Amino acid sequence: MLARFAVAALALGAATPALAADPINGRWVTQDKDAVVSIGKCGATTCGKIARFLVTPPDGLDQRDIYNPDKKKRTRKLLGLPILTSFKQDGDVWRGRIYDPNDGKSYRSVLRRKSANVLEVKGCIGPFCQTQLWRKAN
Repeated sequence: MLARFAVAALALGAATPALAADPINGRWVTQDKDAVVSIGKCGATTCGKIARFLVTPPDGLDQRDIYNPDKKKRTRKLLGLPILTSFKQDGDVWRGRIYDPNDGKSYRSVLRRKSANVLEVKGCIGPFCQTQLWRKAN
């Protein structure tokens, strides 16, 4: 009986990390309500790509990454562009990088699931962070 309980406990313990591994996956509306970002696995890490514009960019749906400091990347389309990269789970948060196509800069970032419908997104320079709340997309 004790052996069965131990096996069940081990199985439950092994299943828990798998359930907790993808709490930020899904489609999220940015705080400014200008885009939907789709978050999911990208190889060994998690990333988020611009899936849809809710507000049409100045150059239309074909908007390019014109503010990127790397001139070779300025012709890539924003639609489908990974703006969240290299995220890995660290306890109850996810750590990685966030790219802001409005200024062409990349920042250290922390994501935290606040509730079923709210994702806290932080972009940081040194000790200073700016926080946004993204809402689950329908």
